[in-house]
Amino acid sequence: MKNLFIVFMLFFATMLTTSCRETKTETKEVVREVEVEVESKDDEGGILERAAREVDKEVNEEINEEIDKIGNDD
Repeated sequence: MKNLFIVFMLFFATMLTTSCRETKTETKEVVREVEVEVESKDDEGGILERAAREVDKEVNEEINEEIDKIGNDD
């Protein structure tokens, strides 16, 4: 009985000293600035597609100029 009482007291003392400890964890907030290259939509496609877009722009400008020259026939 005396041994049981000693074991119980050691267990109780161990529980009192270990279970109430506050575990403190440190956290750091890290902020990084990163430069990202963004490809514009004009660079999409191959060389033929880019050349065709440029030609389409020029043709559309010429068509708009001709329409403006003709004027409104109302």
